[in-house]
Amino acid sequence: MLFRLEAQHICLEWAFREIAGRPGIVFEMGLGHGRTYDHLRIHLPEREIYVLDREVDCFADCTPPENYLLLGDIEDTLAAAAIRFGGQVILAHADMGSYTQAHNIATSAKLSRRLPAVLSPNAIVLSDLPLDLAGTRSLPHPPGAPRDTYFLYVNGPHTPI
Repeated sequence: MLFRLEAQHICLEWAFREIAGRPGIVFEMGLGHGRTYDHLRIHLPEREIYVLDREVDCFADCTPPENYLLLGDIEDTLAAAAIRFGGQVILAHADMGSYTQAHNIATSAKLSRRLPAVLSPNAIVLSDLPLDLAGTRSLPHPPGAPRDTYFLYVNGPHTPI
């Protein structure tokens, strides 16, 4: 878990620099206790950050405003989000893995099916689960990020971001 959190932190810091000055909204998928959401809103204060999860079960000071919560099964919320936010997400962060392989396989498949529809050109996707996102390609980890604990993707052809 420590290596995953270290990779998450390094990858998020890298992503913040990559999207600087580029338009778009942020999706945080998997609110949990709200710590990563809190990190996002501190480092991206000018961005609209939408949170997708089944329910709100986080610390009170890490609860997103109600109008930025998209609650329900991730496949359903992403399908609805594609209508509202198609092509507008510049950064998507998914921290939805669990300790059961069946859950991880199912969640990875749902994200892989639905997430591409909301991504803007050259959007960055960070995930604790491996994804198979149409139109994206894998990116190498930033220096210092432990391997095989986080997965990075960019939406679009093989061009510098």
